[in-house]
Amino acid sequence: MMSSGLLGKAAPAANTNATLYVVPASTFAIVNLSVVNRGGVDAKVRVACAASGTPATTDWIEYDAVVPANGGVLERTAIAIGAAEFFVVRDDMGTCSYRLFGLPKGE
Repeated sequence: MMSSGLLGKAAPAANTNATLYVVPASTFAIVNLSVVNRGGVDAKVRVACAASGTPATTDWIEYDAVVPANGGVLERTAIAIGAAEFFVVRDDMGTCSYRLFGLPKGE
């Protein structure tokens, strides 16, 4: 049985990629992302679906999206990720918490 619900979480240092989840081979996943900025300054967030933990230019699905200070939230829903893809996040301030929820699906 495949896992469902919480697939990954992180609070990476500033300008550091963090892989929240890697989709198992021969499956895909539909996921929802929740980001909260715990800091006192706006943060710029990036989100990618990539072939590795180091996204290429074409892998970013959010790029420098501003998440407001003091509890600002960014949520994205119904993101489809292919087999063996990495779900990668980062922000410029190191003050954001990320949670990825979803459901991996078999072929």
